Amino acid sequence: MKENIPKQGKLVPSLGLLSACLLVISSIVGSGVFKKVAPMSVELQSPIWVLIALLLAGMISLFGALSNAEIAGLLADSGGEYVYYRKIYNKLFAFLYGWASFTAIRSASIASVAYVFAQSFNNLFTLPHLSESLEKISIFGFFYPLDNLGVKALAIFLILFLTFINYRGLKLGEKLNNSVTLIVVFCILGIIIMGLTIGDGNWQNIFSHTKKFDSLSGIDFTKSLFVAMLSAFWAFEGWSSVGYVGGEIKNPQKNIPMALGIGVFFVIILYVMVNYTYLFVLPINEMIEVGKTKNSVAALVVVKHFLSNPGVIFVSILILISTFGCTNSTILMASRLYYKMSNDGLFFKSANFIHPRFNTPSFSLFIQAIWTSILVLSGSFDQLTDMLIFASFIFYGTTTLGVFILRYKMPNTPRPYKVVGYPIIPAIFIIFCLMLIGITLISRTGEALVGLILILTGLPFYFYWNRKNIV
Repeated sequence: MKENIPKQGKLVPSLGLLSACLLVISSIVGSGVFKKVAPMSVELQSPIWVLIALLLAGMISLFGALSNAEIAGLLADSGGEYVYYRKIYNKLFAFLYGWASFTAIRSASIASVAYVFAQSFNNLFTLPHLSESLEKISIFGFFYPLDNLGVKALAIFLILFLTFINYRGLKLGEKLNNSVTLIVVFCILGIIIMGLTIGDGNWQNIFSHTKKFDSLSGIDFTKSLFVAMLSAFWAFEGWSSVGYVGGEIKNPQKNIPMALGIGVFFVIILYVMVNYTYLFVLPINEMIEVGKTKNSVAALVVVKHFLSNPGVIFVSILILISTFGCTNSTILMASRLYYKMSNDGLFFKSANFIHPRFNTPSFSLFIQAIWTSILVLSGSFDQLTDMLIFASFIFYGTTTLGVFILRYKMPNTPRPYKVVGYPIIPAIFIIFCLMLIGITLISRTGEALVGLILILTGLPFYFYWNRKNIV
Protein backbone atom coordinates (compact mmCIF):
# COMPACT_ATOMS: atom_id res chain seq x y z
CA MET A 1 0.00 0.00 0.00
CA LYS A 2 1.36 3.40 -0.93
CA GLU A 3 2.31 5.61 2.06
CA ASN A 4 0.07 8.65 2.39
CA ILE A 5 2.54 11.52 2.66
CA PRO A 6 1.09 15.06 2.91
CA LYS A 7 2.11 17.64 0.29
CA GLN A 8 3.33 20.07 2.94
CA GLY A 9 4.90 19.45 6.34
CA LYS A 10 5.04 21.74 9.38
CA LEU A 11 7.62 23.00 11.86
CA VAL A 12 7.33 20.94 15.05
CA PRO A 13 8.20 22.29 18.56
CA SER A 14 10.75 19.73 19.77
CA LEU A 15 13.75 21.67 21.18
CA GLY A 16 14.04 21.85 24.98
CA LEU A 17 15.89 24.38 27.15
CA LEU A 18 19.22 22.51 27.06
CA SER A 19 19.22 22.30 23.27
CA ALA A 20 18.25 25.99 23.04
CA CYS A 21 21.17 26.95 25.35
CA LEU A 22 23.58 24.82 23.30
CA LEU A 23 22.30 26.45 20.11
CA VAL A 24 23.12 29.88 21.57
CA ILE A 25 26.59 28.72 22.62
CA SER A 26 27.37 26.96 19.33
CA SER A 27 26.19 29.92 17.26
CA ILE A 28 28.71 32.12 19.13
CA VAL A 29 31.71 29.84 19.66
CA GLY A 30 33.21 29.47 16.20
CA SER A 31 36.52 30.92 15.09
CA GLY A 32 36.79 34.16 17.08
CA VAL A 33 37.70 32.42 20.31
CA PHE A 34 40.87 31.06 18.70
CA LYS A 35 42.16 34.01 16.67
CA LYS A 36 40.67 37.43 17.54
CA VAL A 37 42.97 38.00 20.53
CA ALA A 38 45.84 38.61 18.08
CA PRO A 39 44.32 41.52 16.05
CA MET A 40 42.99 42.96 19.33
CA SER A 41 46.54 42.92 20.70
CA VAL A 42 47.80 44.73 17.58
CA GLU A 43 45.30 47.51 18.20
CA LEU A 44 45.65 47.90 21.98
CA GLN A 45 49.28 46.87 22.66
CA SER A 46 48.31 45.84 26.21
CA PRO A 47 47.04 42.45 27.54
CA ILE A 48 44.98 44.08 30.29
CA TRP A 49 43.20 46.31 27.81
CA VAL A 50 42.62 43.36 25.45
CA LEU A 51 40.84 41.56 28.29
CA ILE A 52 38.92 44.73 29.22
CA ALA A 53 37.83 45.19 25.59
CA LEU A 54 36.75 41.54 25.44
CA LEU A 55 34.81 41.84 28.70
CA LEU A 56 33.17 45.09 27.58
CA ALA A 57 32.12 43.50 24.29
CA GLY A 58 30.77 40.51 26.21
CA MET A 59 28.79 42.66 28.66
CA ILE A 60 27.40 44.83 25.87
CA SER A 61 26.39 41.64 24.04
CA LEU A 62 24.74 40.40 27.24
CA PHE A 63 22.83 43.68 27.58
CA GLY A 64 21.63 43.19 24.00
CA ALA A 65 20.71 39.56 24.64
CA LEU A 66 18.74 40.43 27.79
CA SER A 67 16.88 43.16 25.91
CA ASN A 68 16.25 40.82 22.97
CA ALA A 69 14.97 38.21 25.44
CA GLU A 70 12.08 40.41 26.57
CA ILE A 71 10.83 40.78 23.01
CA ALA A 72 11.50 37.12 22.21
CA GLY A 73 9.42 36.06 25.21
CA LEU A 74 6.61 38.36 24.14
CA LEU A 75 6.56 37.61 20.39
CA ALA A 76 8.20 34.15 20.11
CA ASP A 77 7.81 32.58 16.66
CA SER A 78 9.95 31.18 13.86
CA GLY A 79 11.74 34.04 12.14
CA GLY A 80 13.20 35.89 15.15
CA GLU A 81 13.76 39.62 14.57
CA TYR A 82 11.82 39.53 11.31
CA VAL A 83 8.67 38.68 13.28
CA TYR A 84 9.51 41.22 15.98
CA TYR A 85 10.03 44.04 13.48
CA ARG A 86 6.68 43.45 11.78
CA LYS A 87 5.03 44.05 15.14
CA ILE A 88 7.30 46.87 16.37
CA TYR A 89 7.85 48.83 13.13
CA ASN A 90 6.38 47.76 9.80
CA LYS A 91 6.57 45.20 7.03
CA LEU A 92 9.21 47.10 5.02
CA PHE A 93 11.66 47.36 7.92
CA ALA A 94 11.13 43.70 8.77
CA PHE A 95 11.83 42.77 5.15
CA LEU A 96 15.02 44.86 5.01
CA TYR A 97 16.28 43.01 8.09
CA GLY A 98 15.48 39.66 6.51
CA TRP A 99 17.09 40.71 3.25
CA ALA A 100 20.18 42.00 5.09
CA SER A 101 20.41 38.68 6.91
CA PHE A 102 20.21 36.82 3.62
CA THR A 103 22.67 39.01 1.70
CA ALA A 104 25.14 39.79 4.51
CA ILE A 105 24.46 39.10 8.17
CA ARG A 106 23.69 35.38 8.51
CA SER A 107 24.98 34.28 5.13
CA ALA A 108 28.31 36.05 5.73
CA SER A 109 28.49 34.45 9.15
CA ILE A 110 28.11 30.98 7.64
CA ALA A 111 30.59 31.79 4.88
CA SER A 112 33.16 33.23 7.30
CA VAL A 113 33.08 30.37 9.80
CA ALA A 114 33.13 27.75 7.04
CA TYR A 115 36.13 29.58 5.58
CA VAL A 116 38.01 29.29 8.88
CA PHE A 117 37.12 25.57 8.98
CA ALA A 118 38.78 25.19 5.58
CA GLN A 119 41.81 27.27 6.64
CA SER A 120 42.29 25.02 9.67
CA PHE A 121 42.05 21.92 7.50
CA ASN A 122 44.67 23.50 5.25
CA ASN A 123 47.00 23.77 8.26
CA LEU A 124 46.83 19.99 8.62
CA PHE A 125 46.64 18.97 4.96
CA THR A 126 47.72 21.47 2.32
CA LEU A 127 44.95 22.19 -0.16
CA PRO A 128 45.68 22.97 -3.83
CA HIS A 129 45.72 26.54 -5.11
CA LEU A 130 46.03 28.31 -8.44
CA SER A 131 49.01 30.25 -9.83
CA GLU A 132 49.82 33.63 -8.33
CA SER A 133 48.72 35.47 -11.49
CA LEU A 134 45.26 33.85 -11.40
CA GLU A 135 44.85 34.43 -7.67
CA LYS A 136 45.45 38.16 -8.20
CA ILE A 137 42.47 38.51 -10.54
CA SER A 138 40.03 40.85 -8.82
CA ILE A 139 36.52 42.21 -9.21
CA PHE A 140 36.51 46.02 -8.87
CA GLY A 141 39.84 45.71 -7.04
CA PHE A 142 37.95 44.57 -3.93
CA PHE A 143 37.09 40.86 -4.28
CA TYR A 144 39.55 38.11 -5.24
CA PRO A 145 37.41 35.04 -6.08
CA LEU A 146 40.32 32.79 -7.18
CA ASP A 147 42.52 33.55 -4.17
CA ASN A 148 42.91 30.48 -1.90
CA LEU A 149 40.59 28.54 -4.20
CA GLY A 150 41.30 25.18 -2.54
CA VAL A 151 40.31 26.59 0.86
CA LYS A 152 37.20 28.19 -0.60
CA ALA A 153 36.18 24.95 -2.35
CA LEU A 154 36.34 23.04 0.96
CA ALA A 155 34.32 25.77 2.70
CA ILE A 156 31.64 25.47 0.04
CA PHE A 157 31.62 21.67 0.37
CA LEU A 158 31.10 22.01 4.15
CA ILE A 159 28.17 24.40 3.61
CA LEU A 160 26.51 22.02 1.15
CA PHE A 161 27.12 18.97 3.36
CA LEU A 162 25.64 20.59 6.50
CA THR A 163 22.74 21.94 4.49
CA PHE A 164 21.94 18.36 3.49
CA ILE A 165 22.19 17.19 7.12
CA ASN A 166 19.71 19.86 8.24
CA TYR A 167 17.45 19.13 5.29
CA ARG A 168 17.10 15.58 6.66
CA GLY A 169 15.41 16.76 9.86
CA LEU A 170 15.66 19.01 12.92
CA LYS A 171 16.45 16.13 15.29
CA LEU A 172 19.51 15.14 13.27
CA GLY A 173 20.79 18.72 13.23
CA GLU A 174 20.02 19.11 16.95
CA LYS A 175 21.92 15.95 17.96
CA LEU A 176 24.90 16.93 15.82
CA ASN A 177 24.93 20.43 17.32
CA ASN A 178 24.65 19.27 20.94
CA SER A 179 27.43 16.72 20.61
CA VAL A 180 29.84 19.06 18.82
CA THR A 181 29.18 21.95 21.23
CA LEU A 182 29.90 19.86 24.33
CA ILE A 183 33.13 18.53 22.78
CA VAL A 184 34.29 22.06 21.96
CA VAL A 185 33.52 23.43 25.43
CA PHE A 186 35.41 20.62 27.18
CA CYS A 187 38.40 21.00 24.84
CA ILE A 188 38.59 24.78 25.46
CA LEU A 189 38.46 24.10 29.21
CA GLY A 190 41.35 21.69 28.63
CA ILE A 191 43.39 24.47 26.95
CA ILE A 192 42.71 26.74 29.93
CA ILE A 193 43.78 24.14 32.50
CA MET A 194 46.92 23.11 30.60
CA GLY A 195 47.88 26.68 29.75
CA LEU A 196 47.68 27.83 33.35
CA THR A 197 49.46 24.77 34.77
CA ILE A 198 52.04 23.53 32.26
CA GLY A 199 52.03 26.45 29.83
CA ASP A 200 55.23 27.99 31.19
CA GLY A 201 53.49 31.37 31.32
CA ASN A 202 54.22 34.38 33.49
CA TRP A 203 51.86 36.59 35.50
CA GLN A 204 53.91 39.59 34.39
CA ASN A 205 52.83 38.94 30.79
CA ILE A 206 49.33 40.08 31.74
CA PHE A 207 50.48 43.40 33.21
CA SER A 208 53.06 44.32 30.56
CA HIS A 209 52.56 46.54 27.52
CA THR A 210 54.54 47.86 24.57
CA LYS A 211 56.25 51.23 24.11
CA LYS A 212 53.65 52.06 21.46
CA PHE A 213 50.92 51.78 24.12
CA ASP A 214 52.58 54.58 26.11
CA SER A 215 52.46 56.86 23.06
CA LEU A 216 48.74 56.36 22.31
CA SER A 217 46.85 59.62 22.76
CA GLY A 218 43.29 59.80 24.11
CA ILE A 219 41.68 59.95 20.66
CA ASP A 220 43.97 57.29 19.16
CA PHE A 221 43.43 55.02 22.15
CA THR A 222 39.63 55.40 21.95
CA LYS A 223 39.69 54.52 18.26
CA SER A 224 41.95 51.52 18.92
CA LEU A 225 39.63 50.36 21.71
CA PHE A 226 36.58 50.41 19.44
CA VAL A 227 38.41 48.72 16.57
CA ALA A 228 39.55 46.01 19.00
CA MET A 229 36.00 45.65 20.27
CA LEU A 230 34.88 45.22 16.67
CA SER A 231 37.01 42.06 16.60
CA ALA A 232 35.62 41.01 19.99
CA PHE A 233 32.05 41.49 18.80
CA TRP A 234 32.75 39.12 15.92
CA ALA A 235 33.75 36.54 18.54
CA PHE A 236 30.38 37.10 20.30
CA GLU A 237 28.32 37.34 17.10
CA GLY A 238 25.37 34.99 16.61
CA TRP A 239 23.58 34.97 19.98
CA SER A 240 20.27 36.26 18.58
CA SER A 241 19.93 33.42 16.06
CA VAL A 242 18.04 31.18 18.49
CA GLY A 243 14.97 33.36 17.93
CA TYR A 244 14.76 32.08 14.36
CA VAL A 245 13.69 28.64 15.63
CA GLY A 246 11.15 30.06 18.09
CA GLY A 247 8.39 28.00 16.51
CA GLU A 248 10.36 24.80 17.13
CA ILE A 249 11.27 25.41 20.79
CA LYS A 250 9.08 24.02 23.54
CA ASN A 251 7.53 26.75 25.74
CA PRO A 252 9.40 29.46 23.75
CA GLN A 253 8.09 32.38 25.84
CA LYS A 254 10.08 31.00 28.79
CA ASN A 255 12.90 28.98 27.20
CA ILE A 256 14.16 31.52 24.63
CA PRO A 257 14.85 34.27 27.23
CA MET A 258 16.50 31.72 29.55
CA ALA A 259 18.62 30.29 26.72
CA LEU A 260 19.80 33.77 25.68
CA GLY A 261 20.80 34.80 29.20
CA ILE A 262 22.43 31.50 30.19
CA GLY A 263 24.17 30.98 26.84
CA VAL A 264 25.71 34.45 26.48
CA PHE A 265 26.79 34.62 30.15
CA PHE A 266 28.49 31.23 29.87
CA VAL A 267 30.36 32.29 26.72
CA ILE A 268 31.59 35.51 28.38
CA ILE A 269 33.16 33.49 31.21
CA LEU A 270 34.65 30.97 28.78
CA TYR A 271 36.11 33.67 26.52
CA VAL A 272 37.67 35.73 29.31
CA MET A 273 39.27 32.59 30.79
CA VAL A 274 40.73 31.28 27.54
CA ASN A 275 41.97 34.68 26.33
CA TYR A 276 43.55 35.28 29.73
CA THR A 277 45.31 31.95 29.21
CA TYR A 278 46.59 32.99 25.76
CA LEU A 279 48.03 36.23 27.14
CA PHE A 280 49.42 34.49 30.24
CA VAL A 281 51.42 32.08 28.07
CA LEU A 282 52.42 34.40 25.20
CA PRO A 283 54.06 37.82 25.82
CA ILE A 284 52.31 40.76 24.18
CA ASN A 285 55.11 41.38 21.64
CA GLU A 286 54.84 37.81 20.38
CA MET A 287 51.03 38.01 20.28
CA ILE A 288 51.28 41.18 18.18
CA GLU A 289 53.58 39.35 15.74
CA VAL A 290 50.94 36.63 15.44
CA GLY A 291 48.39 39.32 14.61
CA LYS A 292 50.61 40.73 11.87
CA THR A 293 51.25 37.34 10.26
CA LYS A 294 48.77 36.34 7.56
CA ASN A 295 46.63 33.28 8.38
CA SER A 296 48.21 32.87 11.85
CA VAL A 297 45.92 31.61 14.62
CA ALA A 298 46.74 32.72 18.17
CA ALA A 299 45.52 29.51 19.81
CA LEU A 300 47.82 27.42 17.61
CA VAL A 301 50.88 29.48 18.56
CA VAL A 302 50.00 29.45 22.27
CA VAL A 303 49.36 25.72 22.59
CA LYS A 304 52.49 24.96 20.58
CA HIS A 305 54.45 26.54 23.47
CA PHE A 306 53.55 23.73 25.85
CA LEU A 307 52.46 20.84 23.63
CA SER A 308 54.82 21.37 20.68
CA ASN A 309 53.63 19.89 17.36
CA PRO A 310 50.95 17.66 18.97
CA GLY A 311 49.46 20.88 20.36
CA VAL A 312 49.22 22.34 16.87
CA ILE A 313 47.38 19.25 15.69
CA PHE A 314 45.10 19.34 18.76
CA VAL A 315 44.09 22.99 18.28
CA SER A 316 43.71 22.57 14.51
CA ILE A 317 41.30 19.69 15.09
CA LEU A 318 39.50 21.69 17.81
CA ILE A 319 39.04 24.63 15.43
CA LEU A 320 37.74 22.22 12.82
CA ILE A 321 35.18 20.82 15.27
CA SER A 322 34.21 24.25 16.61
CA THR A 323 33.72 25.90 13.23
CA PHE A 324 31.94 22.78 11.98
CA GLY A 325 29.45 23.12 14.85
CA CYS A 326 29.03 26.88 14.47
CA THR A 327 28.42 26.55 10.74
CA ASN A 328 25.86 23.82 11.38
CA SER A 329 23.87 25.77 14.00
CA THR A 330 23.77 28.95 11.88
CA ILE A 331 22.62 27.03 8.80
CA LEU A 332 19.93 25.34 10.90
CA MET A 333 18.56 28.53 12.44
CA ALA A 334 18.91 31.16 9.70
CA SER A 335 16.96 29.11 7.15
CA ARG A 336 13.81 29.52 9.29
CA LEU A 337 13.97 33.28 8.80
CA TYR A 338 13.73 33.03 5.01
CA TYR A 339 10.92 30.48 5.34
CA LYS A 340 8.96 32.98 7.43
CA MET A 341 9.56 35.78 4.94
CA SER A 342 8.39 33.56 2.11
CA ASN A 343 5.35 32.59 4.16
CA ASP A 344 4.46 36.31 4.17
CA GLY A 345 5.02 36.55 0.41
CA LEU A 346 8.24 38.58 0.82
CA PHE A 347 10.86 36.11 -0.41
CA PHE A 348 11.30 33.53 -3.14
CA LYS A 349 8.08 31.53 -3.21
CA SER A 350 9.79 28.13 -3.06
CA ALA A 351 11.31 28.98 0.36
CA ASN A 352 7.82 28.63 1.84
CA PHE A 353 7.92 24.85 1.37
CA ILE A 354 8.20 22.53 4.40
CA HIS A 355 9.32 19.01 3.52
CA PRO A 356 6.42 16.63 4.22
CA ARG A 357 8.64 13.88 5.63
CA PHE A 358 11.47 15.75 7.37
CA ASN A 359 9.46 18.85 8.46
CA THR A 360 12.29 21.20 7.48
CA PRO A 361 12.28 24.32 5.24
CA SER A 362 14.15 22.44 2.53
CA PHE A 363 14.09 25.01 -0.28
CA SER A 364 15.00 27.81 2.14
CA LEU A 365 18.04 25.76 3.20
CA PHE A 366 19.20 25.25 -0.39
CA ILE A 367 18.66 28.90 -1.42
CA GLN A 368 20.73 29.92 1.59
CA ALA A 369 23.48 27.44 0.62
CA ILE A 370 23.76 28.80 -2.92
CA TRP A 371 24.13 32.44 -1.87
CA THR A 372 26.49 31.61 0.99
CA SER A 373 28.74 29.71 -1.43
CA ILE A 374 28.87 32.80 -3.65
CA LEU A 375 29.92 34.88 -0.64
CA VAL A 376 32.75 32.44 0.09
CA LEU A 377 34.15 33.12 -3.37
CA SER A 378 33.61 36.88 -3.13
CA GLY A 379 36.18 37.94 -0.55
CA SER A 380 38.42 37.30 2.43
CA PHE A 381 37.41 36.34 5.94
CA ASP A 382 38.04 39.80 7.40
CA GLN A 383 36.04 41.58 4.70
CA LEU A 384 33.05 39.34 5.37
CA THR A 385 33.16 39.68 9.16
CA ASP A 386 33.59 43.46 9.17
CA MET A 387 30.65 43.75 6.81
CA LEU A 388 28.68 41.40 9.07
CA ILE A 389 29.26 43.21 12.38
CA PHE A 390 28.34 46.62 10.96
CA ALA A 391 25.04 45.37 9.53
CA SER A 392 24.27 43.34 12.67
CA PHE A 393 24.52 46.27 15.05
CA ILE A 394 22.17 48.42 13.02
CA PHE A 395 19.49 45.83 13.72
CA TYR A 396 20.60 44.89 17.23
CA GLY A 397 20.03 48.52 18.20
CA THR A 398 16.59 48.69 16.60
CA THR A 399 15.54 45.45 18.31
CA THR A 400 16.50 46.89 21.70
CA LEU A 401 14.70 50.14 20.86
CA GLY A 402 11.67 47.90 20.40
CA VAL A 403 11.69 47.18 24.14
CA PHE A 404 10.77 50.83 24.77
CA ILE A 405 8.26 50.92 21.91
CA LEU A 406 6.42 47.77 23.01
CA ARG A 407 6.36 48.90 26.64
CA TYR A 408 4.48 51.96 25.31
CA LYS A 409 2.29 50.20 22.72
CA MET A 410 1.50 47.08 24.76
CA PRO A 411 1.80 48.17 28.42
CA ASN A 412 -0.67 45.64 29.82
CA THR A 413 0.42 42.59 27.82
CA PRO A 414 1.87 39.89 30.12
CA ARG A 415 5.64 39.48 29.68
CA PRO A 416 7.17 36.12 30.71
CA TYR A 417 10.48 37.98 31.09
CA LYS A 418 11.29 41.67 31.61
CA VAL A 419 14.81 42.96 30.97
CA VAL A 420 16.67 43.59 34.22
CA GLY A 421 17.86 47.14 34.82
CA TYR A 422 15.22 48.69 32.55
CA PRO A 423 15.55 51.35 31.18
CA ILE A 424 19.31 51.71 31.81
CA ILE A 425 20.57 48.42 30.32
CA PRO A 426 18.69 48.67 26.98
CA ALA A 427 19.58 52.39 26.75
CA ILE A 428 23.29 51.63 27.22
CA PHE A 429 23.12 49.00 24.49
CA ILE A 430 21.41 51.37 22.03
CA ILE A 431 23.99 54.12 22.67
CA PHE A 432 26.83 51.67 22.14
CA CYS A 433 25.31 50.42 18.88
CA LEU A 434 25.24 54.00 17.58
CA MET A 435 28.87 54.54 18.60
CA LEU A 436 30.01 51.27 17.02
CA ILE A 437 28.20 52.05 13.77
CA GLY A 438 29.89 55.48 13.63
CA ILE A 439 33.35 54.08 14.37
CA THR A 440 32.90 51.35 11.74
CA LEU A 441 31.90 53.92 9.11
CA ILE A 442 35.14 55.79 9.82
CA SER A 443 37.58 52.89 10.25
CA ARG A 444 36.07 50.30 7.87
CA THR A 445 34.34 52.56 5.34
CA GLY A 446 34.50 50.15 2.38
CA GLU A 447 33.03 47.16 4.22
CA ALA A 448 30.39 49.35 5.92
CA LEU A 449 29.24 50.80 2.59
CA VAL A 450 29.04 47.32 1.05
CA GLY A 451 26.85 46.30 3.98
CA LEU A 452 24.53 49.28 3.44
CA ILE A 453 24.37 48.68 -0.31
CA LEU A 454 23.46 45.03 0.24
CA ILE A 455 20.65 46.07 2.58
CA LEU A 456 19.29 48.63 0.10
CA THR A 457 19.37 46.16 -2.80
CA GLY A 458 16.34 44.64 -1.11
CA LEU A 459 14.10 47.61 -1.97
CA PRO A 460 13.21 46.61 -5.56
CA PHE A 461 12.62 43.02 -4.40
CA TYR A 462 10.33 44.27 -1.63
CA PHE A 463 8.21 46.40 -3.97
CA TYR A 464 7.99 43.53 -6.46
CA TRP A 465 6.94 40.90 -3.92
CA ASN A 466 4.69 43.25 -1.97
CA ARG A 467 2.94 44.35 -5.15
CA LYS A 468 2.25 40.72 -6.05
CA ASN A 469 0.65 40.23 -2.60
CA ILE A 470 -1.54 43.33 -2.99
CA VAL A 471 -2.61 42.31 -6.49
